Amino acid sequence: MEIMYLLIPLSVGVVLVILGVFAWAINSGQFEDLEREGERILTDEREPVDTGQGSSRGAPEQSRDPFTILE
Repeated sequence: MEIMYLLIPLSVGVVLVILGVFAWAINSGQFEDLEREGERILTDEREPVDTGQGSSRGAPEQSRDPFTILE
């Protein structure tokens, strides 16, 4: 029974921390644009991963499309 004196305030504290983090996420705009991330995977606008690391030795640049069949 004595453990209840520790567990109840501890659980109330955890719930308050979770609610505080959730309130911060809502107020900081974390949930503003939920559709954009779902539609982002449908577009074909890809940026190269190795930006700024191009071929400096003059080697021909290869296609970065994984679905292109190289000859």
